[in-house]
Amino acid sequence: MKVIEHINRSKKTLFSIEILPPLKGQNISSIYSTMDKLMEFSPSFVDVTYHREEYILKSDGRGGFVPQVTKKRPGTVGICSAISNRYKVDTVPHIICSGFNPQDTEDALIDLNYVGIDNVLVLRGDDLKLGTKPYKRSHKFASELVEQVVNMNNGVYLDSDMKNQSATNFCIGVAGYPEKHFESPNLTSDLKNLKHKVDCGAEYIVTQMFFDNSKFYEFVKKCREIGITVPIIPGLKPLTSKSQLNSIPKNFFLTIPEELVETIENSKDDEEVRQIGVDWCVTQSKELMKYGVPVLHYYTMGNWRNTVEIAKKVF
Repeated sequence: MKVIEHINRSKKTLFSIEILPPLKGQNISSIYSTMDKLMEFSPSFVDVTYHREEYILKSDGRGGFVPQVTKKRPGTVGICSAISNRYKVDTVPHIICSGFNPQDTEDALIDLNYVGIDNVLVLRGDDLKLGTKPYKRSHKFASELVEQVVNMNNGVYLDSDMKNQSATNFCIGVAGYPEKHFESPNLTSDLKNLKHKVDCGAEYIVTQMFFDNSKFYEFVKKCREIGITVPIIPGLKPLTSKSQLNSIPKNFFLTIPEELVETIENSKDDEEVRQIGVDWCVTQSKELMKYGVPVLHYYTMGNWRNTVEIAKKVF
């Protein structure tokens, strides 16, 4: 079932999660361990992140370097298929611009269509960080990726000479940023970009994590004011360590409320920090449910314990 169908059919706030593929060389048992714990709360859908290929330089053993292409967390399509078959739950693979050319994207979408997956979350993805030119000509913006998926939903493929193309039927989600994307000069500009993605064919929005619900409420208000009418799903993650007070704002370009920062800074040990973060996320979740959000979406980051503890108190 499509994400938008889950939302339209439900009269209450739904529960969903995002999981990471295992590191290359590890098996799928860690995914099953996470899913075994979280299926108790009947997630309506499960997002599986997609990780770009990385272009790195490795020593050639003679004092020089050779380029190498690698992917640290492969397996998104296989994991989505395995989860769908094992747990009978809908999965949402991420599809990203960076590190993939349009042909790669088309092939991935064909694979997903073959295994019966009809949801995708379309993202730009992080830029390559090596300092070299990308080795593939990727889409530059998520809106271009949305357009490619919409074209396939209309039976239009990259090869214009193809005959008797079968149309896909993907439900398309995109990302939103309550505190704006870090590359946008201001929130107004970022919202214009978001509306463009929706106008191109996105059917719902999932936000980046945030720790101040007022930021989300204001974001939704501004979205509605400019004509964005699709469902907006809040993305949540608990703080679990003092180091995250610096790393999360640095990596995700968001703010953490003073009250939460002060409470964590005055905590005695790691377990107390974790509990403070979980309790804060529980409070956020309950307030968002009262506000009427369609879904509460949790970024598990491979740690089912925190999400289980939150879900027990919320759902």
